[in-house]
Amino acid sequence: MGSQFEVDGEGRRRRHPDDFLSPEEADAIFGGLRSGARIFIGTACGEPQALVGALLRHIRAHEGDLFDLELLQIWGLGRTDFTDGDFGRSFRHNSLFVGEGMAAAFASLRADYTPAFPSAVPDLIRDGTIPIDLALVQTSLPDADGNLSLGISVDAVLAATEEASIVAAQANQEMPRVGGEGIVNIRDIDRVVRVDEPLLELVEPRPPPEVMDKIGRNVARIVPDGATIQVGRGGVPDAALSHLQNKKHLGLHSELFTDGAAELMRSGAIDNSKKTIDAGKAVASFSVGRRSTYDFIDENPQVEFRTIDRTCDLSVISRQRRMTALNTALEIDLTGQATAESLGGRFCGGVGGEAEFIRGAAASSGGRSILALPSTREEESASRIVPRLGRCASVTFHRCDVRYVVTEYGIADLRGKSVRDRAMSLIGISHPDIRPWLVEEAKRLSLVYQDQVYHPALYREDLEAWRATGTGLSIFLRPVRISDEPLLKEFFYSLSDRSLYRRFASARKDMPHSRIQEFVTVDLSRDVVILALIFRDGREHLIGFAQYNRNERDRLAELALVVRDDYQRQGVGTLLHSYMTDIAKKSGIAGFTAEVLEDNLPAMRLIEKMGFETVEAEGGAKEMRLIFDD
Repeated sequence: MGSQFEVDGEGRRRRHPDDFLSPEEADAIFGGLRSGARIFIGTACGEPQALVGALLRHIRAHEGDLFDLELLQIWGLGRTDFTDGDFGRSFRHNSLFVGEGMAAAFASLRADYTPAFPSAVPDLIRDGTIPIDLALVQTSLPDADGNLSLGISVDAVLAATEEASIVAAQANQEMPRVGGEGIVNIRDIDRVVRVDEPLLELVEPRPPPEVMDKIGRNVARIVPDGATIQVGRGGVPDAALSHLQNKKHLGLHSELFTDGAAELMRSGAIDNSKKTIDAGKAVASFSVGRRSTYDFIDENPQVEFRTIDRTCDLSVISRQRRMTALNTALEIDLTGQATAESLGGRFCGGVGGEAEFIRGAAASSGGRSILALPSTREEESASRIVPRLGRCASVTFHRCDVRYVVTEYGIADLRGKSVRDRAMSLIGISHPDIRPWLVEEAKRLSLVYQDQVYHPALYREDLEAWRATGTGLSIFLRPVRISDEPLLKEFFYSLSDRSLYRRFASARKDMPHSRIQEFVTVDLSRDVVILALIFRDGREHLIGFAQYNRNERDRLAELALVVRDDYQRQGVGTLLHSYMTDIAKKSGIAGFTAEVLEDNLPAMRLIEKMGFETVEAEGGAKEMRLIFDD
């Protein structure tokens, strides 16, 4: 085909050649470089390694001639030593995301960080705010029509390819051809170098398996069937995807396509059939991961890569029904604001698309945002949930945008909650060793009541269960949490005066903090409080409540329960009694006692149905007793 390509007036080839520049000839690309030029480099795993290597050799060979070049990259993996001291006078690396390998260079002022929402970057290039003199990109080999695919890195690379004064491409047979917008024709490329080499791969560090498994199971609870998901950078969001294998009809609309996304598509959990926009297609802007993921998206008709100004467009995100943004954070404070960019004044991340997806998901019909993070930083054993973000820390996620926060210790739903309730919810999912300190700091900062009680006993996941009543009502049973005070208050005030009187044998109608916190600060290693919950619109609704207090003297426990008026006579009380009996037997309790008002006929019927016998009657109340069978 060497005789078939034509050359236009500017020296650009109209048909793809079979005599690309060789790797040895690549240095010729940089012959026209001038000091002060801005050079764009392809994103993350799409970085054209051979071209970058040739550039660095050229700069080193012309050390006394080239100064103050800027190497611009959306996200660099730190695999190339851009911050080598030998290059200090020749160029600076400038990134829109601080990758782990570059953090030290930014901290020591040997590189620059430019914060920007990803959706804005293509326009910054197009309108000349960030002009590009030379773009170094990586592509697939051309097809019969001379079309090259940008493969795993479309994001802002397409805009750079369209707007740069000079475009040089590394054509690599290892680059997959991905459908969508990332197609350029060879006639629009100034120089093409054929170098076949493995693409960069990235496997993000993850928490220990036992921690990640708990986080993943918690995430799975709040991702509904039919959701369109976005997955952010980091090992935690991607690993959490593995727990969504049993979900149905998920979709993908994300700036990032990960190993976890590929696995969900292979399993059929992601079929994109319920997406509001781009139905039937998984949409992303770039990919990082393993070679197997690159192979999966190669010429896959179910996958399309679009420019990042579209994937991260708030109007597109918010129009996806049940848009679910799954991201992580470095730290979150007790008011709900979080950072994914810095710890204190040290940059070690970036804005990324996460902030836009969290806001877009909040505006989506049935949408939800999730921040999933381990409760501590493993290397330091320091809490990721803190009283206040560190001094000079960047606020990546506004407290009004964050909804669900997930750790290995549970889920905190912050939507519509006061600062005090947010603080208690986040303390409840922090590391148990950190909770007493967080409570005291929250008091010092006047975020919680000064008389707030905290009990160190761990939440008992083994007491969680789904059960159905005889009437077919599906109920989630779980122990009470320290953050459940608002839930219990709403429940108690929903009860009729008669139900309140029957439960508490008192005409008192108020339920102040000092009284209600007695129910949420129990020692779960000794006593048990179980809530009966149903879910509507992603929220827990408390419909029943059961409690027993152990009496060590006779190995009996006093049982009390109450059901919301509009759910009485539906088997909820029977279900709670049966469940509390199972727990008590396993805990070595010999039986229950209960005090019931004689005029509380529904309770009397239930108690007698369960086998309780009257021990004593006095003052309009009966003391009942049930001894368990061996």
